[in-house]
Amino acid sequence: MDVFLYTHPAALQHDTGPGHPEAAIRLQRILKALDDTPDLHLVRYEAPRATRDVLARAHTATHVANILDQVPLRGRMPIDADTWLSPGTGEAALRAAGGVVAATDAVLAGRAKRAFVAMRPPGHHAEPALAMGFCFFNNIAVGAHHALAVHGLERVAILDFDVHHGNGTEAIFEAEPRVLYASIHQAPLFPGTGHVDDVGVGNIVNTPVPGGTTGPRWRAALEARILPAMDAFRPQLVMISAGFDAHASDPLASLLLTETDFTWVTDRMVELANRHADGRVVSVLEGGYDPDALARAVVSHLRALGVGT
Repeated sequence: MDVFLYTHPAALQHDTGPGHPEAAIRLQRILKALDDTPDLHLVRYEAPRATRDVLARAHTATHVANILDQVPLRGRMPIDADTWLSPGTGEAALRAAGGVVAATDAVLAGRAKRAFVAMRPPGHHAEPALAMGFCFFNNIAVGAHHALAVHGLERVAILDFDVHHGNGTEAIFEAEPRVLYASIHQAPLFPGTGHVDDVGVGNIVNTPVPGGTTGPRWRAALEARILPAMDAFRPQLVMISAGFDAHASDPLASLLLTETDFTWVTDRMVELANRHADGRVVSVLEGGYDPDALARAVVSHLRALGVGT
């Protein structure tokens, strides 16, 4: 099965500065690995820009304006110690969010069953009125809101398997019963959110696991809480915040996953989508800071997205 891939060269122009883990080499290694793996059957598209109105479904209009209007003409400007604006950030951020909107349109229009958005900056830490954690706009939340507002969906499920909790995605949807947000993440770890007793309006399922968790224990945690909740929700669209920083080689965390674990969880999401959502999955790149491990994990993830029927 073909997987639609959305990316754009603008993503490489977001300059985070020397030594920053969220660097352009992450996406460069991914794209090279995809070029070197032709059997993935990817149909490639350029990620379009999101409009300010589309972004404002997930963020305040003031936040959108503050980010885009502060983009410097030269040099870099900090939002916080981890999150930096550069001359290329505005275009990259608009296309990162716009890529998810385009992927959502393609999947819900029936032009594709599955799509992957390979863009940066990532998004799941961006709150309605706050950029943080390398993130400016919450790309997957923008896409989910688009599915609700434009396509009229009533149930969208988001699985976030990035090693860090997606505080922004939870904040955006914690009072929105049409969206189920489920996260498995290392704790304690940045940003310090994602507690088990944070349940929103019954639509938030947080599953923190300790550092040193192996693949089998991570899978068991998903099977115990998250997969049953997602199945009971019967989503019409499955979305994935696909962060690969739970990999054993990642420098920013200490979970012990391998490519086989990312294949396994992707298989489970495809099965879920096949049961409830006519197979429809939109996956969005989040973290992953060992570039070589990240590239291998993305290939495994895309292979699993493409083999499902």
